[in-house]
Amino acid sequence: MAEYNGCNNIMSSVKVTRVGNSGALILSKEVLARLRVGIGDSVHLSEAPNGGLLITPYDPEFEEQMRLAEEIMRKDRNILRALSK
Repeated sequence: MAEYNGCNNIMSSVKVTRVGNSGALILSKEVLARLRVGIGDSVHLSEAPNGGLLITPYDPEFEEQMRLAEEIMRKDRNILRALSK
């Protein structure tokens, strides 16, 4: 069951379930809504600064690629404008 932990975050405890030879986490509909994901969507796990895991619908690799692309577009905006003509 999801609980409010006082930090504007939802804390949720889930049980690891066996699916074939793997383990699976079953997320409540409240947690799915909070993540803005549904059945069939992908989520990404990354290590949090405190040593825990962060579950996010955003691909950190894609986010870094977009940051670099935006940096290049800002830096070379005149070249990109000329190429678009």
